[in-house]
Amino acid sequence: MSVNIGDILMNLWNQSGFAALSSGFTAGGWQNLVMIIIACVLLYLGIVKHFEPLLLVGIAFGCLLTNLPMAGLYHQELWDAFMNPASEMFHSYGAVMREGGLLDIFYIGVKTSLYPCLIFMGVGAMTDFGPLLSNPKSLLLGAAAQLGVFVAFLGAILLGFTGAEAASIGIIGGADGPTAIYLTTQLAPHLLGAIAVAAYSYMALIPMIQPPIMRALTKAEDRKIKMVQTRTVSKAEKIIFPILVTVFVALLLPDTAPLIGCLMLGNLFKETGCTDRLSDTVQNALMNIVTILLSTAVGATMVGSTFLTASTLKIVALGVVAFGISTAGGLIGGDIMCKLSGGKVNPLIGSAGVSAVPMAARVANVEGQKSNPSNFLLMHAMGPNVAGVIGSAIAAGFLLSVFG
Repeated sequence: MSVNIGDILMNLWNQSGFAALSSGFTAGGWQNLVMIIIACVLLYLGIVKHFEPLLLVGIAFGCLLTNLPMAGLYHQELWDAFMNPASEMFHSYGAVMREGGLLDIFYIGVKTSLYPCLIFMGVGAMTDFGPLLSNPKSLLLGAAAQLGVFVAFLGAILLGFTGAEAASIGIIGGADGPTAIYLTTQLAPHLLGAIAVAAYSYMALIPMIQPPIMRALTKAEDRKIKMVQTRTVSKAEKIIFPILVTVFVALLLPDTAPLIGCLMLGNLFKETGCTDRLSDTVQNALMNIVTILLSTAVGATMVGSTFLTASTLKIVALGVVAFGISTAGGLIGGDIMCKLSGGKVNPLIGSAGVSAVPMAARVANVEGQKSNPSNFLLMHAMGPNVAGVIGSAIAAGFLLSVFG
């Protein structure tokens, strides 16, 4: 039996991803190529420019993997059938487990909201609610900084998105990546890739986005205000706080219970003094493992056919508007608080009401020191900052209860 080397080589070529790319330009293959280029750009931003590298590198590589033809790592059609009430696979993970690839299996943790909740547990274990407890008025600034969520929601409605899609887009303004992923997987999973990339990209750009808004909406003399030292918070207060918040918020908005419950459980591990090993595990090992799984799974949803659309461009534009308005809402709240306190509150701390912890608080501190080198606003800004984490979760729970 003779072997035709030419036929073997031709078969190898026809079965390769290179052939799929080269022959698919008229049938959507160009979209895979564009997404591979976008993945490389995102890798550059994460590795070289340090834009949220712990998440952006994984998202970018997941995007790269999912757009490699013939690799079979992620199957959008399986998840489309999973979401289709007319399909036999509706809300059944069986077909995903039988026919899915590696990234399909990873994505189950996103779809079930497991990863965002575990991330919140890690955030809770790394968060000190002391500044918030020492100045409870900070909760108001965290609430004011959710303004962008609802303005972006209305903007998305005007641009033709459905209520569920608009809610998922609006939550970008909360500057909380896990919350954005949690809400989007529940309401608009087809937009997950675009929303996740927009949310984390803008979080990384906070040092560029916020300062011009801060200078535009506050007076130079107000930015110089030095705030007095906050009171010392007792150990008992720090232990009771996460328990009370969990009970109150879960009863008020049951849809928020997974996020708030995990956030406060992580914080309780940190504050009890007798669960240090658990706190260390949640902060480090668990957080790192879940970050890897979450980021690559989210990147896998960035399939060319669904990502390269006009909707993505609208989401990117609405995302930056949401961030800007949320910052403005916090600053307006800070300015009002400054006036009501007789000039004792520096309005810059209001910008930290977005929940990008601790980056937004650091930016407020830096801007304060530019106006007054002896100004140290970091601990004062951490109050609104951690309040923003709670605020964004509550906003997500509200939107989920309305559109879920």
